[in-house]
Amino acid sequence: MKHQKWLIFCIAFGLIAVTAGALSWSRANQRLGQPGILGTPIPGSVMMNINLPERVLDFTSTNVPEPQVVLGYLPPDTSYAERVYIAPDGFPVQATIVLMGADRTSIHNAEYCLGGQGFSDIQKSVVNIPVAAGQSSYPMTVARWNVSGDFAEPDGRRARRCGVFVFWFVTDGEETPSHLQIMKRMALNLLSTGVLQRWAYVLYYAPCEAGQEDATFERMKSLIAHSVPEYQKPPPRP
Repeated sequence: MKHQKWLIFCIAFGLIAVTAGALSWSRANQRLGQPGILGTPIPGSVMMNINLPERVLDFTSTNVPEPQVVLGYLPPDTSYAERVYIAPDGFPVQATIVLMGADRTSIHNAEYCLGGQGFSDIQKSVVNIPVAAGQSSYPMTVARWNVSGDFAEPDGRRARRCGVFVFWFVTDGEETPSHLQIMKRMALNLLSTGVLQRWAYVLYYAPCEAGQEDATFERMKSLIAHSVPEYQKPPPRP
């Protein structure tokens, strides 16, 4: 019995040592990959200036500086861009891009973020958006979540707020709507090539009345389809 316990201890210790050695080697030899987002490199930094388009179709926009809460939450090598698009009838859509540097914790699970904002009811689906590319288009798979929650009003009352949240993750040559998939792909790519993929989290949000989620998504879909080519690399041709 003592011999078996000693053998199990040796095997466990060996696995821990091998894992630690592999992680140490990968950190020492890893290289940062190319992003799937177009931007202007900042000299002396891995960060980039990302420019969301000012006008898309009949939408105008306002640039939103990086909020202080984001500055304190995200790693310092994160690149960030945000705009609020407004249609002629006042319909608003918020667009945000979060691009990781060497610290992968920039890319977080969307569900945690929404829950922290107060959205307690989330209805999830995955859909395709035909992204405009010159005279043709290509399908981009995105997550579409209908969200709602009870929020405190200034007068102390609780009010129900609803909206549509559309997002995906992109790196050089790859896209996915799944946070779990990027974690798997990032780990496998790092171990097999020594390259840490540089993922970006792209999200669009529009508030709406309850029951108007489908109509809201249709308007968002048009904005997304025509804005994506302005800041995101096209997928590799098959």
